[in-house]
Amino acid sequence: GPTRKMPLTASAMDFFQLFVPDNVLKNMVVQTNMYAKKYQERFGSDDAWIDVTLTEMKAFLGYMISTSIHHCESVLSIWSSGFYSNKSIALIMTQSRFEKILKYFHIVAFRSSQTTHSLYKIQPFLDSLQNGFDSAFRPSQAQVLHEPLIDEDPVFIATCTERELRKRKKRKFSLWVRQCSSTGFICQIYVHLKEGSGADGLDALKNKPQLHSMVAKSLCQNASGKNYIIFTGPSITSLNLFEEFEKQEIYCCGLLSTRKSDCTGLPPSMLNNSATPQSRGQYRIRMKGNMSLICWYNKGHFRFLTNAYSPVQQGVIIKRKSGEIPCPLAVEAFAAHLSYICKYDDKYSKYFISHRPNKTWQQVFWFAISIAINNAYILYKMSEAYHVTRYSRAQFGERLVKELLGLEDTSPTH
Repeated sequence: GPTRKMPLTASAMDFFQLFVPDNVLKNMVVQTNMYAKKYQERFGSDDAWIDVTLTEMKAFLGYMISTSIHHCESVLSIWSSGFYSNKSIALIMTQSRFEKILKYFHIVAFRSSQTTHSLYKIQPFLDSLQNGFDSAFRPSQAQVLHEPLIDEDPVFIATCTERELRKRKKRKFSLWVRQCSSTGFICQIYVHLKEGSGADGLDALKNKPQLHSMVAKSLCQNASGKNYIIFTGPSITSLNLFEEFEKQEIYCCGLLSTRKSDCTGLPPSMLNNSATPQSRGQYRIRMKGNMSLICWYNKGHFRFLTNAYSPVQQGVIIKRKSGEIPCPLAVEAFAAHLSYICKYDDKYSKYFISHRPNKTWQQVFWFAISIAINNAYILYKMSEAYHVTRYSRAQFGERLVKELLGLEDTSPTH
């Protein structure tokens, strides 16, 4: 849960600024102004530009965040006369001023000579965000490694023509998270570029288990010695990785797939489906030290690799139609934690910022801001302030937008 007690009067902005404090916003102001100056020295002066202020930067973020609540495809719809126009917030800043800030917006204006990292324009912000996540929240023992749903709103995809869909550029990165499966709080973000020239680039590791193993190690680099239980999908699950994690006192439970997983070192007899028909709930077990390989049958064969649960401990999977199906405890725990993450994705993925810039670092930035707001709401729900105001996720987002824009409306909406 939260590491600090927030006051009863804490606002949406107070929770957001646990992760994106004023000093980070002030740095955005400085870097944006520096980039604007550099750009104009190179391409000619821009008489319409005046240096951005902290108040304007907050309003700029507020406009972008508003697209996560109202899901307008373009943030410029706010100033239009169409369905997604929003006159109440459009008056704070003109459209031309917003577009100027958008043109020059930067986190890091200059590339240092020592920088080789492709995400250098966003890395300082990601590091600051990670520090905020670490200091504001203490996760539960059970956590999940996965890729959250961050694609476009399905409503837009359904209404897009084929030509518009072809024009949409595919993301050049994958975003992985380590997430507390009790609360949904995202503890760590890892961004992996799909086009990398280095040995760790996706092109160099394409279709190889090293890629997902490297992602898992990066996400768990701060987790050693804490007895966490990490749940993984088939692409990450492997005997070598789990044994390596066990040495760091990180325990695992993962779904295994003969097609997607690295099955090196596992007994072939457990990877082949038995010829004799099996009844639901039957399972076979093979053990090596603390590691168990479980093959469980339920309208198909499911395999699990774990060193976090005893294979002889019994559990049940409860199905609406078929009732209780017996299974090892590891299978029950995996199903419970994965279903929680599915619920999290269903609830929170629709609140990702709709703005889709062409530049990869900007795409990563808006996704990271969206995750920060979701985390802020989770902390708000666990605080005493929630019992005073009881905002839904949409209302919390609306409050945050108004506070960033400096609007004086403080009346609670229920």
